[in-house]
Amino acid sequence: MSEGARRRYRTAESADGTPLHVEVHGPDDAPAVVLSHGWTCSTRFWSAQIAALSADHRVICYDQRGHGRTPMGRVGTGFLADDLEAVLRATLAPGERAVVAGHSMGAMTIMAAAGRPAFTAHTAAVLLASTGFARLVDESTVVPGTVRGPLRGRITRAVLRSGAPLGPVNPLARRLLRYAALSPAATAAQVAECARIVHACPRIVRACWGRVLDTLDLTANVAELTVPAIVLAGTADRLSPPVHAHRLAARLPDCRELVLLPGAGHMTPVETPDAVTAQLRTLVRTFLGPGDRGHAPLPG
Repeated sequence: MSEGARRRYRTAESADGTPLHVEVHGPDDAPAVVLSHGWTCSTRFWSAQIAALSADHRVICYDQRGHGRTPMGRVGTGFLADDLEAVLRATLAPGERAVVAGHSMGAMTIMAAAGRPAFTAHTAAVLLASTGFARLVDESTVVPGTVRGPLRGRITRAVLRSGAPLGPVNPLARRLLRYAALSPAATAAQVAECARIVHACPRIVRACWGRVLDTLDLTANVAELTVPAIVLAGTADRLSPPVHAHRLAARLPDCRELVLLPGAGHMTPVETPDAVTAQLRTLVRTFLGPGDRGHAPLPG
């Protein structure tokens, strides 16, 4: 398969007019997997899953607003849901369904879209990786446990909302990112790749979406997410500790499995790519049938 056949660039227009950068990888007649990345990331975050799946799946990924090649627009979980619906409408044929996966804020996007018409029509099952639906600041363990009480929450909140420059990707930056978002088991290459992605996010985008995450509460939305779901988390995740995964799995109407990856940090699609890809393959094999392999007439 030629490079041009593997990857196509599209634009999906969201409800407020924001143009979303979309990539489609793989055969047009293959089962579809839609990938939604998290805070401070981009489509590049899914490189391992795209490489592993695009030979026999149609892998669709997009840049969240303000990230990668998508302009900022307005912020809020409702806009994230609008964007996901726009991507599904633009890339899937009428009646065609996909497995939809999200990491961190990308999984929160899925929760925010629960019950919406386009999401319901086009979603066969979901993978929710390294995420939570509320109390993100309260449960975070990025600030060391020696700092206790209200001070711990205030420090976490200040970091989350900060628009301070991250500076160049140097050994100190990689060390800090490993501590906060990966794990001691992550390879140097994995840490470096995550650092390049995160540091490329504009600081105003990081700060604005950090404020949204600070006050996030999608509790009501979880009850509306009625499609089959797999919840996945790393046991060493400091940003979204496993307590979130347990709570989410308990509240979802149709959670098929809670997958805990021993020793993995927050960046599971990069740090444990084979495990994440395996769960996606399982969902496709289980929940997508022959009727879910149509071709959508995409804009040129």
